[in-house]
Amino acid sequence: MRGVERRYDAGDTECIGYYAAGDSAAKTGVLLLHEAPGLGPHMRRRADMLASLGYHAFAADLYGAGQLVKEPPQARALVGALKAQPDLLLVRVEAGLQALADAAGLDVGAIAVAGYCFGGWCGLELARSGVPVKSATVFHGALTSERGAAAINTSLMVCVGDADPFSPMSQIHGFQQDMSTAGVNYQLCLFGGVGHGFTDPDIHEAGPGFGYDAKADACSWGAFISLLGETPAA
Repeated sequence: MRGVERRYDAGDTECIGYYAAGDSAAKTGVLLLHEAPGLGPHMRRRADMLASLGYHAFAADLYGAGQLVKEPPQARALVGALKAQPDLLLVRVEAGLQALADAAGLDVGAIAVAGYCFGGWCGLELARSGVPVKSATVFHGALTSERGAAAINTSLMVCVGDADPFSPMSQIHGFQQDMSTAGVNYQLCLFGGVGHGFTDPDIHEAGPGFGYDAKADACSWGAFISLLGETPAA
């Protein structure tokens, strides 16, 4: 099962997402938010995997024009530009959310969000803004934010390795404290000895704290599908 490109607007920016339709009777959708380099093969593959399970899935384009870069400095520049404009970032994420809602004929409340790396942080920002999505899952994403947790009104799942340099244990503990204080329903899947990018077998980063981990990938994906299963696809 393979999806198709879908163009949509985020304010005055044309974006090029990837839509994979699930079962015709599906009542749940999943918005996928990409890693720092942009919307690439990994997110398309995840969308196809979700569609094969019956869920409508849409991989959003957070940068516009389908930008996908190869070099870390380019990726950092794109991420930095959006982080410097938090309102614009939310416009981009919410546009992807609406594109999926329109394509699948769903209410926003029937859509779960799953983000990877930078996209995981973006998904948390969406949840922190109070948008009532079904759930928000973070795969190896940073957990700090200028936004508080008081507006979160959805379930959260965080899947992270304890060797991830972008999510040190101090950050994880702070996140737990913030969520507990705010009374947020959250789950934490913590993988020992696992670094950043553990879900992508094609990850290009090298060195300590980075790399694919098949066991953590399978375990975190299973936990995510279990969370989705609390609301069946159809």
